Amino acid sequence: MGASASGAGQDADEEARRRLNAYTYLSAPERLEHVAIMRVFCGTLLADLAVPDIIAKLRQAGASAVGLDADTLTVRLEQLVQWGNLLRSSHTVNASSISEYQRSRSRYQLSKLGERIQRDADGVLAEADAAREVSNELLALVERGLRELADLVTAPGGVEPQDGLERISTLFVQFTEFADSIRDFYAYLGQVLSRYDLDSAEYQGFKDLLLDYVEAITEDVAFRAPRISAALDTLWPHIPALLDRLDSHAQGLTGLSAQAQDESRPAVRIQRSRGREFTDWEGLRGWFSNTDGQGSQVDQLRDATLRALQSLLANAKRMLRSATGEMSRRKDLLRLARWFDEAAPRDAHDIAVAAFGLYGARHLGIPPATDEVVPAYTSWWTGPVVEVPVALRERGSRAQRGRASAVEDHSAQKQLLREAARQRAAARAAAADELRSASGRFAEVRLTSAALSLLLELLATALGNAQLTRPISTGGERTAGFDLDSASSEDAELRIRLTVRRTAGTQTVLYSADGDLLLDDLELDIGRTSAAVDGEAEASVS
Repeated sequence: MGASASGAGQDADEEARRRLNAYTYLSAPERLEHVAIMRVFCGTLLADLAVPDIIAKLRQAGASAVGLDADTLTVRLEQLVQWGNLLRSSHTVNASSISEYQRSRSRYQLSKLGERIQRDADGVLAEADAAREVSNELLALVERGLRELADLVTAPGGVEPQDGLERISTLFVQFTEFADSIRDFYAYLGQVLSRYDLDSAEYQGFKDLLLDYVEAITEDVAFRAPRISAALDTLWPHIPALLDRLDSHAQGLTGLSAQAQDESRPAVRIQRSRGREFTDWEGLRGWFSNTDGQGSQVDQLRDATLRALQSLLANAKRMLRSATGEMSRRKDLLRLARWFDEAAPRDAHDIAVAAFGLYGARHLGIPPATDEVVPAYTSWWTGPVVEVPVALRERGSRAQRGRASAVEDHSAQKQLLREAARQRAAARAAAADELRSASGRFAEVRLTSAALSLLLELLATALGNAQLTRPISTGGERTAGFDLDSASSEDAELRIRLTVRRTAGTQTVLYSADGDLLLDDLELDIGRTSAAVDGEAEASVS
């Protein structure tokens, strides 16, 4: 059993080595010529080309390999075949002469691995340094698709297989495009974050990018992630049965692979469409929910945004120090880097010693333990380690730095808070007075925003405290709906009381600066609280 496992591991390593060899042409000295040749093959489908055909297409495209002769081009093609990017074609050659046969007998076609690598390479060359927009609108489509699929799957009879296939394929295409755009954008963002030499114009663009675009992305993801997780939780118990039903309806290439295996022929390796395997759904769920204890992609997105903002603040501090007159060492460091680049190895060591003071250590003021005797010939690599205090290691001194800070005086802030609270209380008292004066004649006055807000607050409390009764018909059978006899609410501090009565056929209209509010079958009465009346009576008696 151990031997079989070892053999399987060796086969896997050999397969990985074979596939990685297909990337060799991108780093070879003749890589520009190889890329031009591969682009010729990627521009065709199921076509095998001979050397004359490739030369004609290279000249037509004006590629960098346009000057290759037939012999050199043949060497390049054979090298690509050896790496696994091209395959020799078994196409039958129809030639009218021996010379034409000699030119056309070697024909080549593109391998699947070579096509995939060249497609990725062209994408990197075309858009590697561009900031890719995040397809944020696709996240809303993913949420909608999951909710609709969950409703269909949980309904009696389930979803129709063909409809389920179309919905799942669309759903995973949208999610894959959104996730790829997120990864590309944050990869570009990380490239910008690594720079600490931004000038004012670059910093302004970087600030707008973070504060506007990144914030919009994270807010939208944070808003929709719980909804998507809830839809996936509803759908999750039904996914295995749904996948089995879809496989029974349309097996695709999987059925051909099974048929080939039944007929004792080599089975065809199948890469299924996204969403047809349970692992695809696990990946989708793990993007939005913490299913393995390692955190979801949404959490990583939030952490990455926080790190980006911290980097933005670091650049802002650097620019502020430079603007306030502190000396910037950017030009000096660039000049030093140029010296290192142009210097010979020995001169580079001398420059490093002169610039950074990296001399050989001669003395350490921390003796080893008294019970340890270390001979003078003991190397530092193998000698005992001596613990160095943090203060001595970071500042070169054991002395404590700084002094205790004084207690901050918050009296001004407290005064501001007291004044703000007093103004809010005065505004609410004025609103209460306005409501009491407008009681019984709401159709004749227009309330202020503060008065309407207080009235709605009292109305919500009154309806929440109301006792609802279900009416009973004359035949003894209960009917639908509830009756509201009366309800009330009060605010003892403002000395205001609201009474709500239900009267069929009446309409109460409240006019205000924020709009008009129509209350059907409700009458409102506003007065003072009983405590206020008692208090005024006691004051008059005294």
